[in-house]
Amino acid sequence: MTKPIAHFDNVSYLYPGAKVPALKNINLEIHQGEFLGLIGPTGAGKSTLCQTLNGSVPQFYGGRFFGQVIMAGLDTVEHPISELARHVGLVFEDPEMQLVAPSVENEIAFALENLRVPRAEIRARIPQVLAAVRLSGTEKRHPQELSGGQKQRLAIAAALAMRPALLVLDEPTSQLDPLGAAEVFATLRQLNRELGITILLTGHDAEELAAHADRIVLLAGGELVAQGTPQEIYSRVELLAAQQLRPPQVTRTFQLVRQRGVVIPQLPTRLAAGKRLLHALPTSCPTAKNEHVAAPDHLGPALLAIKNLTQRYANGTPALHNISLEIRAGEYVLLVGQNGAGKSTLVKHFLNLLTPTAGTVTVDGLDTRQLETSELAQRIGYVGQNPDDQLFTASVEDEVAFALQNLGYAEAEIERRVTVSLRQLGLVAQRTAHPLSLPRGDRARLVSAAMLAMEPEIIILDEPTTGQDYRGAKYILELSRELHQRGKTIIVITHHLYLMPEYAERVIVLGKGTILLDAPLRRAYHAKELLRRTYLTPPQAVLLAQELAPPAGGSAPLHVTPEEVAACFLPGGGR
Repeated sequence: MTKPIAHFDNVSYLYPGAKVPALKNINLEIHQGEFLGLIGPTGAGKSTLCQTLNGSVPQFYGGRFFGQVIMAGLDTVEHPISELARHVGLVFEDPEMQLVAPSVENEIAFALENLRVPRAEIRARIPQVLAAVRLSGTEKRHPQELSGGQKQRLAIAAALAMRPALLVLDEPTSQLDPLGAAEVFATLRQLNRELGITILLTGHDAEELAAHADRIVLLAGGELVAQGTPQEIYSRVELLAAQQLRPPQVTRTFQLVRQRGVVIPQLPTRLAAGKRLLHALPTSCPTAKNEHVAAPDHLGPALLAIKNLTQRYANGTPALHNISLEIRAGEYVLLVGQNGAGKSTLVKHFLNLLTPTAGTVTVDGLDTRQLETSELAQRIGYVGQNPDDQLFTASVEDEVAFALQNLGYAEAEIERRVTVSLRQLGLVAQRTAHPLSLPRGDRARLVSAAMLAMEPEIIILDEPTTGQDYRGAKYILELSRELHQRGKTIIVITHHLYLMPEYAERVIVLGKGTILLDAPLRRAYHAKELLRRTYLTPPQAVLLAQELAPPAGGSAPLHVTPEEVAACFLPGGGR
């Protein structure tokens, strides 16, 4: 085994004023040249651990620090952050927050200039790091002209320019579409495998970490619970479940197969291994429930109607092109497509936040151009991608009450709605806290609470699972199901397709401002070629289902969940 590049010796840490440690007795080595995945539920201490490596914890945050972190031979308490920054590169989840310069090359030069690296050396490093992250030729472009995946790769390039011994990435793909995430992971794999750069990455994407990491470390409650290869960690399904984490879908599928009495010596954690195992075992597939139902029968009349909608940017480029669709009362619709496909642009028309260049948008028969945004907000609740864009008061309860107060509701009614909303979103204990003091996942739930207090008929959730761990994502989606069962119309925009089969009924796929597909969820998830063209990847359960032998004279079953795929395996197989 290679020598450790970083070493944690019995490290504990409490933030200023905290009574509970964020880290507890951490003993860990990070080895030179390895790709280390760091997983754990929200609040486990992952970000805190990352920031001990460059001395931000405790030098910037203060608090009480115990034990010792040695990074590249330097004690992270005794050496200043500026010195440690030469050895540790940090990249965070939101690339927008890291990019400050007016051009790509200036972005890379910024930190180097602050460290007084000679100009000739800076000029030499810029093309080197851009080539490493596959951004050559973008030197003069403004960072805001780049795609989400490109922005994150630029943030990685800026960190690489420092020539760090260790590159630390804290949930770097949580805000990216599947194409952007794939770009980042491909870049990291190249940096690690070909250039030998040591990688520490935190994240919730079990499938990607199983495919790329050499070792996985599991944190929970600030403690190191387990560490091992991806195979060793992700095959411990019960351990993950106890921490509200999920294994890769292929692992979950074959755990369920094992529970059916099929001998599975080793649970696969990578899709290719799962496919090989699938073909080695006898199967016979039942038809999935409601597989052939074209549309639910509980729906009301058209509530949202879009006809020939076109939206053009100021330069004449179309953001939406001639879109027509109806969403009926009581539907649960999933809206998907890569970044820039037009999803958020489309839903903003529902609230009259954008005026159509051409075409019409009506809500319950009323043209949105003839309605005030405040009127629409009482009927349509919208939770945007970035919760911080919708938070502006000094306390959690004030945030939820704000719109109700502006609309003139009585104090007693405001108090009732605030309490109900906070209880629904699990935020009662944070009632008096400042919104920006909450973790990102809680801030997203607070925006949802403020929206729900308005008691709208239509609820639009734009990337509600971004920044959430599995428990947080399921919490929000279970609430959406409860609201749907109470008759609300739900529209969800998300890249996390694996989460949605239990909830959505209909899928609308957007690509380059047009509707590419509008179909029941099962058929949409199995439209593999169309999804590939929009850089979307079906969940692993769907990809496994497509490997199943079809019944005589039929086609492969339209299964979409691990439970459905596992039901195809014959009990007693594998012996």
